Amino acid sequence: MNNYVELHKYLDERLADLGKEIPMQMGGFARLHKKAVADGALSRKMKEMMALAISISVGCEGCIAYHTHDAVQAGATRDELLETIGVGIMMAGGPGSIYGVHALDAVEQFLPE
Repeated sequence: MNNYVELHKYLDERLADLGKEIPMQMGGFARLHKKAVADGALSRKMKEMMALAISISVGCEGCIAYHTHDAVQAGATRDELLETIGVGIMMAGGPGSIYGVHALDAVEQFLPE
C-alpha cells in the first residue's frame, strides 16, 4: 500500500523543483490548473472529484494522491469520494477497480474516520 499523504508531499516538493527548472511550462500548467478547478458553474469540490474519477480511469497514482487531497480540502465527504471512485471504476472497468482500491487507500489516509 502506498502512503498517499507522503506521495502528495513528495510530488508537491518535486513539482516546485520542476517549476524552477522549466518555469514557462510549469507556470502555464499551474495557471491552467488554478482556472480549471476554480468555482464556477461547478464547484471546486465537484471538479476535484471529477479529476479523481479520471485519475482512476487513467491509472495515475500521483493524480489520485493529488485530487483526493484537494477534494478533501474542498470539503468532499467519504460518501462523495466513494461514489466518485465508483464512477472512475465504471469508466475504466477491471483495471479501474485496482486503481479504485488505491483511491480508497488515499481516501482513508486523507480523511481518517
